[in-house]
Amino acid sequence: MTEISTARAAPRIDGVFDAPIPFLPLLDEIPLAVLLLDRQRTVVAMNQAAEVLTGFSARRAVGLPCRHVLRANTCVRGCPLADLSRGSGPLCREGDIINADRLRLPVRITASALHDSRGRLAGYMETIEDLRLFQNMEPKKMNALGYAGFIGQSPRMGGVFKLLPSIAQTDSSVLVTGETGTGKDLLAEALHQASDRAKGPFVKVNCGALPETLLESELFGHVKGAFTGAVESKSGRFKLAHNGTLFLTEIGDLPLSLQVKLLSFLDDKTVYPLGGTKGLKVDVRIIAATHRDLEAMVREGRFREDLLFRLNVVRMHLPPLRERGGDAEMLLDHFLGQFNAAFQKRIGGFEPAARKLLLRYPYPGNVRELRNIVEYAVNVCDGEIISPRHLPAYMTNPEARRMAPAPPLAEAPLRAPAPRSGASSWREAERELIMEALTQARGRRGRAAEILGWARSTLWRKMRVHGLDTPDEEERR
Repeated sequence: MTEISTARAAPRIDGVFDAPIPFLPLLDEIPLAVLLLDRQRTVVAMNQAAEVLTGFSARRAVGLPCRHVLRANTCVRGCPLADLSRGSGPLCREGDIINADRLRLPVRITASALHDSRGRLAGYMETIEDLRLFQNMEPKKMNALGYAGFIGQSPRMGGVFKLLPSIAQTDSSVLVTGETGTGKDLLAEALHQASDRAKGPFVKVNCGALPETLLESELFGHVKGAFTGAVESKSGRFKLAHNGTLFLTEIGDLPLSLQVKLLSFLDDKTVYPLGGTKGLKVDVRIIAATHRDLEAMVREGRFREDLLFRLNVVRMHLPPLRERGGDAEMLLDHFLGQFNAAFQKRIGGFEPAARKLLLRYPYPGNVRELRNIVEYAVNVCDGEIISPRHLPAYMTNPEARRMAPAPPLAEAPLRAPAPRSGASSWREAERELIMEALTQARGRRGRAAEILGWARSTLWRKMRVHGLDTPDEEERR
């Protein structure tokens, strides 16, 4: 008879093979996200695919109600677990979940009831399938406005669209370059979704957001006792990205010691956890991105030339918005429609004077800055059309422009903060990283989020978690 033993808090499966096998590693081999719940719908185990999809580590998720981990709209409109009845078999629902980075992901959730040998309810199992791949396979993926989430018809972007499908079908390393705000993250995910690895995980790591020791652990994992606070072994992002894509953004900020370790991985596809001696083979495609001049960094001795050669198998460059001709006007209308829907407004367009200002503005922050400007205008517009008075002051008032903080590309180069003391845990280190980033940004949270490589909402949420925010504190930009 097959049974799962929980002796010594290490669950195992007996009676199937010649010898007992550990249960949790077996769960990790399942390519779909899997959650195991008790009768109260509390998470008791989850696999690595579920960690990647939800953004929650297993340690953080275990003990939480399922609805707090998945945060699915099906939790509100009709939990499939509530509809399960004895003998009904698995139930399937399609909906959206909100992951730990506050991204909404379309998924298919299949829920099953688990019964013990006496037929009594023991708990539940949920499998979650990411449906983004199937959305991208629809004919609307390529349309008159652009391709794979990009908007534009300029010749410069046409070259990117033409190259993307063929590059996606290879396993070659890709180096994505371009100024801040041009859409490097979007391109990396488009390459993944158009590839044969699309059903595998897409794992993103910001190489400039963590100090060297924590970044090494985050990338390569660590074994128990590797450093103070390492109370158990941890899988790194390379292992989590097995059979998928690892996206290394801000690769120019990767410390030299880790550049050597990354080069070693590119040579033999083997990961060596921090503090360990045994390597682990993983099948991962590497996409790296940077806004820095890596060739100049090589000449200055700040980036390894051999690593640049290995990453630069295929280079894809995203042009700045100022070199994309009429794409800016298309983007203005696109984002207006997007924020109209998000804020439930009916703004019909831009006054000629406002459109003229918007089209003449150089956008040093590129598409990201244009999007932020439109979002601001839609927020403050109290009529049916956006006029110049609804635009940020620095666009319409020369004096305000001189007094306004410098745009992102004119500011000091982004410098990843490091903890100001010897942090003994990730929680402590993360708190100090936030404090250091806020110091560098002189209290401007938007700039601090950019330094950390986080979305603003992520920074605000983490500030609340660490007690660095108060409800009545005025937002400073």
